[in-house]
Formats: sequence, C-alpha cells, structure tokens
Amino acid sequence: MSNKTPDYLRHDDQGYCDITLARPITLENGVEQGTLRMREPTVEDQIVHDEMKGSDAVREVTMFANLCEVAPSDIRKLNLKSYKRLQEAYAGFLD
Repeated sequence: MSNKTPDYLRHDDQGYCDITLARPITLENGVEQGTLRMREPTVEDQIVHDEMKGSDAVREVTMFANLCEVAPSDIRKLNLKSYKRLQEAYAGFLD
C-alpha cells in the first residue's frame, strides 16, 4: 500500500493544502471554483469544533468551511467525491 499523496492534493511548506475538486462549484459570492485552499488547523480550531453544537457532520462541515475560508453552504454543495478530498487534506495535516 502506497502513502503517496494523490495528485488532487498539493501540500506546501507554509501550512496550506490546495485541493482540486472533482467538479467545480459556484461559491456563495458567485465565483466558480475548481480548487479550495485549506489552511493547517490549529489547536483553537479543534477546541471550537469540540465545543460546537450539532451533529458530527455539521461540525465537520463548519470546520472545513472555516479552514477553507468559504461559507458552510459552499461546503454543503460539494459532491461526495470532492468532500472526501477535503477529508483527506485535513487528515494529511494530522500525520
């Protein structure tokens, strides 16, 4: 089993990961996006996540929106393949 990072994830040494979406989405601000940039999570992000009300899924969507600097409704528009890529990017920061 290979630990190679998939081509759709590009981590840099500044604490960011560019995620190529499976299909572009139109953000709330009207801009079409084919990639999202996720910043590296902080301890504060984890505390806010843990103290947030709602289901695990809603809390995760909200955290990903914060890390990608988009609205939670934008994350909700993603198809599941693209959402899984966000989950992979997040997990990559924890390794």
